[in-house]
Amino acid sequence: MSDWDVFAIRYAERNARTRGDSFIFDDHPSAPHGMDYFMWLLRRGAETILVDTGYDAAEAARRDRPILTDPGAALAPFDLTPDDIDCIIVTHLHYDHAGGLHLFPNATLHMQAAEMAYATGPCMCHDTLRMPFTGDHICEAVKRLYAGKVVFHDGDAEVAEGVTVHRIGGHSKGMQAVRVRTQAGWLCLASDATHFYENYLTGKPFPIVVDMEEMLVGFARLGGLASSPDLIVPGHDPLVRDLFPHEGGEIWRLSNGPTSPLPDYGRLS
Repeated sequence: MSDWDVFAIRYAERNARTRGDSFIFDDHPSAPHGMDYFMWLLRRGAETILVDTGYDAAEAARRDRPILTDPGAALAPFDLTPDDIDCIIVTHLHYDHAGGLHLFPNATLHMQAAEMAYATGPCMCHDTLRMPFTGDHICEAVKRLYAGKVVFHDGDAEVAEGVTVHRIGGHSKGMQAVRVRTQAGWLCLASDATHFYENYLTGKPFPIVVDMEEMLVGFARLGGLASSPDLIVPGHDPLVRDLFPHEGGEIWRLSNGPTSPLPDYGRLS
């Protein structure tokens, strides 16, 4: 079978952040550190898979985190409407990755069983653990389940030929990365298994974490899912826009590989 084309679509940004928001035990926690918000599109001929959905204007207003582009409208440059999407890989159920599920009514969702159990279980009695989730988004996932449109995975699984998912955990109980066969080799869409290149390259954890050990072990596991370290794509790093070819607007092509080398953070490996 042929390789997949993979695109990063930026739908929001948040620059009023510091390094303390991104790294535990950072030496310069008050220094500015911006964040981009992405969803990802996989295409191969007539096949289309969306990885995560972003969040909509209502959620943006609720959390005071404006969006650049509505996630449904973000697919227009690909001549796609939300109704055209029939497969969504949900890396985890946090608001910024599952906040647009309702915009794609025809899609079957692929997620880890551990993520649904976590987002609907007793851990959500704790405000701190519940903070990244929004009840309406979880209810949408449950509605999709009762409509027969959720496929649960337990660890490693194939979603389509050349596309697999892998439970990493750490940031959320059912956090999963997506491995895609591309022209450049095996690409790993890490999503929030590593928010930034610096997280996994230096072994420095992100502060929103439910299992620290899983997060740290997960950094190393990402390396086994990609053909090379520069084919691990973080979930929120603005550097993605510098390293990969720009396709116009808020779209970057990942599947041909980066055009610039990874930054050197004095990484561990």
